[in-house]
Amino acid sequence: MAVIGMACRFPGAADPDQLWELLRSGHDATSETPAERYDVDALYSAHSAPGTIISRRAGYLDSIAEFDAEFFGMSPIEAADLDPQQRLLLMTAWEALEDAGQLPEELEGSRSGVYVGNTRADFLELQFRQGLRTVTASQLNNFRGLLPARLSYQLDLRGPSVLIDTACSSSLGAVHTAVQSIRAGEIPLALVAGVNIALRPDEAVMMTQAGTLAHDGRSKFADAEADGFAPSDAVGVVILKPLLAARADGDRIRAVIQGSAVSNNGRTSDSLLAPSIEGQTQVLRWAYEDAGVAPSEVGYVEAHGSGSPLLDQAEFASLGEIIGEDRPADRPCYVGSVKANIGYAEGAGGIAGLIKTVLCLEHRQIPRSLHLTTPSPFIDWDKLPLVVPTALQDFPDRGRPAIAGVTGQGASCLNAHVVLREGEPSPADLIPAEPDAGAAHLLPLSARTPAALQALARAYIDYLAPGGKGSPLALRDICYSAAIHRQHHPYRMAVTGASHEDMITALRGEETRTAPEPALSAAAEEYHRGQPVRWDALFGRGCRFVPLPGYPWQTQRYWPGEHPGEESGDDLTAALLAEHARASSEYGDSSLLSDIGIDSLARIEIIAKLAQEHRYQIDAEELASLHTVGQLRTLLQRLEAQTV
Repeated sequence: MAVIGMACRFPGAADPDQLWELLRSGHDATSETPAERYDVDALYSAHSAPGTIISRRAGYLDSIAEFDAEFFGMSPIEAADLDPQQRLLLMTAWEALEDAGQLPEELEGSRSGVYVGNTRADFLELQFRQGLRTVTASQLNNFRGLLPARLSYQLDLRGPSVLIDTACSSSLGAVHTAVQSIRAGEIPLALVAGVNIALRPDEAVMMTQAGTLAHDGRSKFADAEADGFAPSDAVGVVILKPLLAARADGDRIRAVIQGSAVSNNGRTSDSLLAPSIEGQTQVLRWAYEDAGVAPSEVGYVEAHGSGSPLLDQAEFASLGEIIGEDRPADRPCYVGSVKANIGYAEGAGGIAGLIKTVLCLEHRQIPRSLHLTTPSPFIDWDKLPLVVPTALQDFPDRGRPAIAGVTGQGASCLNAHVVLREGEPSPADLIPAEPDAGAAHLLPLSARTPAALQALARAYIDYLAPGGKGSPLALRDICYSAAIHRQHHPYRMAVTGASHEDMITALRGEETRTAPEPALSAAAEEYHRGQPVRWDALFGRGCRFVPLPGYPWQTQRYWPGEHPGEESGDDLTAALLAEHARASSEYGDSSLLSDIGIDSLARIEIIAKLAQEHRYQIDAEELASLHTVGQLRTLLQRLEAQTV
């Protein structure tokens, strides 16, 4: 199974490139609990008193309320009432598809599957806690089962859409489930995700009482001072596709999933929640049997790595038994955990570990493990062929593609392990690149709004400039990738140039040194008009798909009680439509309400708002009989006149 794309939002890292820099530099991205989550000053206690939290720190995402509602066709009030886990998952999934070079419009109606690991519904719980009289129909959108459904709906994917909740092994369990679906021929492609946003203190209070929360808010994996885990936000998405299909389509194969397995501890431990060496050993053995890989060939394992003395001890014992089998003494296996950098992402922890491991394989390096000062005395280091790196290490060179494993464990007693192999070059990468020899090319860019298009042009200027990520790449491949592997939106621009410098000049709106060829000028004009362009005639054969700047989100803050476009009082109809119509809608009195996003749920919300804030009593049947904006305006004017 090929991993052809991935995207993430982790503490301190807005994308995989930033994650790799964070890992390479040995940065701890945990921080003080922000006031917008909860009042840590009121809850903190250094002595585990009932109803308190023993740590002031955890891993947090910035700006969780920020969202591009217009891009996804949502009204401001719909966006504000939607769980930020769904909002962030939508944007991260789009980024993963762009990273994979997969056009969402070509996936529409396909049997592609969505698998999401998640354990939290904090946003919904907080809404309920405000009192039953505040509960509205909009909360229906925030049940956890709609996390995958929202992606399937937005992208019009018709395959399985499944929420996986096995506690902290959820997202790695989702990877295993997706792999099995692809192997069975049930789906041609899978979006696999993990998402975790902590908005309330309840679980931290519980973990404080259980003694499993780190006092300093840092995961000290395998260290003598390890005292528990530090919770963390996280959103991660990977795109999976059959390896043969990825090769045939010329996809960028970032890594290969050789095999995977899940297991339950059964009754192999003293109690339900106690770690089981036997259960962990079994899942490792099954995963490597499934992969057809000798465990002694593994160069790195991304451990579950909770930072709990008891759990770390059990994990090292099981790894030593399986990974150490028939392993030469001079070839130890490195073991690490991303939790030391970003915290313990709960249901999204497995996908975070998998994304880190793909990056390790791509860069053939293993970052050091943080907060390891004194190795844990509970781990038998002298007998285990396992090493926790304390400095950046090169991946062991065995003269073959590197192999790594990723482990996830859950309080549900479900263990998961995924076996990864280093990625492959595409067929085009194996053919020597043809020199551009000064040939001009066409670069098409597009966005959903004029502001986004300008932001995208600026991103490409930075990308193409000396030191930018696109500077060492062939201009022909960049233009080809933008034409073939990006969805084209209504607002468009197309520039031509024979070099990176020419393209930068054109993107700035300045005149280039050479006039474009007639064929390129004609194609640019067709593209501007929204007509089909024969890209194959422009680029020919042998082009490579290369990474490009992602879509430039035009986000605003959306949160309950903070709706943009709040009613001004001058025009109640305009205020209601500003809240409930799709953000991108343009309408007049003859516009159908259904065409601008006023569905049955929006009508219910309008009735509730008019009753609560204006004391207008509207019968549901009367509102349902309205079909146009003009009819709604007339009704509201009549109600206002009656009130006066």
